[in-house]
Amino acid sequence: MARNFWLTLFATIVTSMTAYAEDGILLRPDGVFTAEDSVVHPRWEVFVEGNRITAVGPALAVPNGSRIVHLPGTTLLPGLMDIHSHLFLHPYNERSWDDQVLKEPFAYRVLEASAHARATLERGFTTLRDLGTEGASNGDVYLKRAIADGIIPGPRLHVVTRAIVALGGYGPVRRDYAVPDLPQGAEEASGIDQIVIAVRHQAAAGADWIKLYADYEIGPQAETRPAFTEAELTAAVETAHMLGRKVAAHATSDEGMRRAAVAGVDTIEHGFGGSEETFRLMAAKGIAYVPTLTQVEYYSIYFQGYQPGRSPPTPDMHRSERAFRLARAARVIIASGSDVGVFAHGENWRELVKMVSFGMTPAESLLAATAVAATVLGEQDKLGLIKPGLLADLVAVEGDPTSDISAVRKVKFVMKEGKPVIEPPPQR
Repeated sequence: MARNFWLTLFATIVTSMTAYAEDGILLRPDGVFTAEDSVVHPRWEVFVEGNRITAVGPALAVPNGSRIVHLPGTTLLPGLMDIHSHLFLHPYNERSWDDQVLKEPFAYRVLEASAHARATLERGFTTLRDLGTEGASNGDVYLKRAIADGIIPGPRLHVVTRAIVALGGYGPVRRDYAVPDLPQGAEEASGIDQIVIAVRHQAAAGADWIKLYADYEIGPQAETRPAFTEAELTAAVETAHMLGRKVAAHATSDEGMRRAAVAGVDTIEHGFGGSEETFRLMAAKGIAYVPTLTQVEYYSIYFQGYQPGRSPPTPDMHRSERAFRLARAARVIIASGSDVGVFAHGENWRELVKMVSFGMTPAESLLAATAVAATVLGEQDKLGLIKPGLLADLVAVEGDPTSDISAVRKVKFVMKEGKPVIEPPPQR
């Protein structure tokens, strides 16, 4: 009896050790950017078991039978993040925003979003915050679930469902159409009671974050004006925080930004009109800035005749650069978010390149898309670093992006939670 017990125990241990070794993957790039500092560590390796990173460093000792993935000529990074994205949109030179919202059927938009999610993951972006379905209800909640359940490939998602706007404070703009009661791209609310109800409604529908439009083009000549009072914004933020949701505020005017900051939002998106005083207020309150610089460039291409490399930057592009530099000078937390959907999915890397062109070092831009973004999302204990114990979200790019940020375009390997998504062919 005792002999059988020990034989069974021995067999169990051997079986477990074999599975343990077979589950292990050793990644051998030329260097590793851990995002714990600002340098690439040459000849470091990363060992992954299951869905976690278990070892990082030079010349790692790993169990026999571990799979080795050679990544010559590459730098290994934490999985990249874009925390201002719209998977349910596609570029406006393909179809206008109004036509996407009013004419594309819901099921079509969900299928389209799933294709966008796959393209994004394959370009090394393993986490997105999707800031509004733009008229596609809470389709993002079900897209997130399908990705998490392994039904479709895509980045892990933080979602907001519909976003919240003031009555008449969004689009499609009613004055542009003969039909007075058009479907809107977000949920309308006015007054403290209504905005609190909208927050509760969206949280109940599955929102991870609450998004508010603090201002919009609602002036008599379509100029940007504040959309909510400070009291309305404060009530929304207090309710969201009570429900365990952080709040993102769309704001492009200084007054809209100021009101959002006073109300205590967690991030401010765009912020092109921000003043030194408002950015200092954001820094003092720990409010992160998501500048969406790439969106401004593409709006300039679509609507203002801008031709990259052939025409001077537009006034809006100058405003966005000025705001970015003011935010840096004020030491505001800056996280990478591009407003992708305005431009093609999978090209999220453009935001990192744009941030470097406006004064960030390449390493700072990489941190904005990894460790900083993870902290803004509240995921710093799981993501954003190459560190033992964290989830194995990893991307290898050709070259050294701390020397040339454009290297983030050249993705050679992607892993999400320990599972390779794309990888180089095996060496012969």
